[in-house]
Amino acid sequence: MNIKITTTNIELTSAIESYVDEKMRSVEKFAIPHENEEPVVSVEIGKTTNHHQSGDVFRADVNMKVRGKHFRATSEKDDLYAAIDDMRNELVRELSSHKEKTRTLVRRGAGMIKNMLRFGREK
Repeated sequence: MNIKITTTNIELTSAIESYVDEKMRSVEKFAIPHENEEPVVSVEIGKTTNHHQSGDVFRADVNMKVRGKHFRATSEKDDLYAAIDDMRNELVRELSSHKEKTRTLVRRGAGMIKNMLRFGREK
C-alpha cells in the first residue's frame, strides 16, 4: 500500500506520520486489490484555519484508489487524532458497503441463472 501524507497549516511530526500509517495499514484488509495492483492512498491532514482556536479546527481527508474505484472520506474534529480515527472509520464503512453491494449483485445474478437452468426460460 502506497501512503502519501500531506499537511496543511501544521508540521508533520514522526508521531503523526506513524499514527496515520498505522491507521491506514489497518484499512488494507478491507480493500482487496488485484494481484499486481497496489492500493494508492493519499491522506491530507491539517488545520482548517490558523486563526481559530476552538471548535472543529482539525481536518483529515483520505482518497483511496483500489481496483479502479475511488473512495473518499473526510472528517473535521476538535482533535487531530480524533479526526484521523473518524476518517478511518468512514473509509472502512465505504469499503464494506461497496463489498456488500458487489456481493449482493453477484448473488442475485447467480440466483437468476439458477432459476433459468432449473425452470427454463420464463416469459
